[in-house]
Amino acid sequence: MRRRTFIAGAAVGMFRSAVGLAQPRKIRTIGVLIIGKPDPAPLLQTFRDQLETLGYVDGQNVRILVRSAAGDLERLPELAAALAREQVDVVATWMTPAVLAAKQATKSIPIVMIGAADPVSMGIVASLARPEGNVTGMAGLTAEFAGKIVELLKEMLPDPTRIGVLGNEADPFSKFFRDGVVAAGKANGVEITPFMVTAGAPLDAVFPAMAKASVVAAIIQPSLPLKHVAEMALQYRLATACPLSSYAQSGGLMSYANNPQEGAREAAVFVDKIFKGASPADLPVEQPTKFELAINLKTAKTIGVSVPQLLLARADKIIE
Repeated sequence: MRRRTFIAGAAVGMFRSAVGLAQPRKIRTIGVLIIGKPDPAPLLQTFRDQLETLGYVDGQNVRILVRSAAGDLERLPELAAALAREQVDVVATWMTPAVLAAKQATKSIPIVMIGAADPVSMGIVASLARPEGNVTGMAGLTAEFAGKIVELLKEMLPDPTRIGVLGNEADPFSKFFRDGVVAAGKANGVEITPFMVTAGAPLDAVFPAMAKASVVAAIIQPSLPLKHVAEMALQYRLATACPLSSYAQSGGLMSYANNPQEGAREAAVFVDKIFKGASPADLPVEQPTKFELAINLKTAKTIGVSVPQLLLARADKIIE
């Protein structure tokens, strides 16, 4: 009797083990929340490639849901809430407005940021060393770039006595961005005139205002529609620079920024760590280590700017 009971029990145990082995592995879901402009395709591809390197293949053992606001920052809270309702396992976000929208939508789902500017001052994390909440990832240094960009414009232009700063009022980081450029101007003996693109106001109206104010150059906030900004700057023969690496490629005169591909790769590493059990609260926020100066010579020629050879020699990328 005991032998029969033992055999029956063993058979049940083997059956349960077989059923357990036959059960499919859970497919985790990664929500991706982006502004949508500038073009996120290169960044998303780098993110996917790095995930595959780490063993996560979209459609096999992970599902990636991309939600884009198509350049409309007001749509971000709605999109973030939709990802939270989907109960994704982690949210990856690019730029400060998207990170803030995700943070507002959920306090429990881990959030990995890519290039959120000054996340401590913006209240996104408690500190870089110990984030403490559900957000970690790669910080951006947009405000800190302001001083360097003012210096570069001084090198490029013969007498840049008045420089504009074009901010995006819909972006919560706009005040920090504007104040950083104004402070950099004072330190470099350059008068800075702020211009803000307000919600619902046409972007094009800002350029006649800058021309009337006799600004010779402008520093552009990255969350604006940069391709359109670059086109308008060409029309008004205005030298523009932006702390986002794709701006010069979009037709702007100059960009000085961290390499966003580095941020996308590191974001995938953060996702991997979270999937393996790490808490965002305990994962220190990382900062960029690679920075690139890009100059668009075609744009320089169009607006009549002669780029000094010393500055060209220092450029990481020259667009001709």
